[in-house]
Amino acid sequence: MPRQKSILHLTLKRNWFEEIAAGKKNKEYREAKPYWETRLVGRNYDEIVFRNGYGKNVPEMRVEFLGVTRRGRGKSAEFVIKLGRVLEKKRWKGP
Repeated sequence: MPRQKSILHLTLKRNWFEEIAAGKKNKEYREAKPYWETRLVGRNYDEIVFRNGYGKNVPEMRVEFLGVTRRGRGKSAEFVIKLGRVLEKKRWKGP
């Protein structure tokens, strides 16, 4: 039996969703806070599911997860999530 994929779920605002869907944006950023620390540090995901909103029928896409790094110190620290190719888009008409 094949191993179940490990998926990171993230919600984005429309402009960032559009840029990733178009292949223009290959990194996503999150503040280095305890909430993201527990979800990103020491975890290895297969892919990321991005959603543009919280509703039932919002645009969604699957993207390859290429890893995460941390940059900066103190209050300016952030996580950099490296994105691979877009694997699938759902309910997305695009600009």
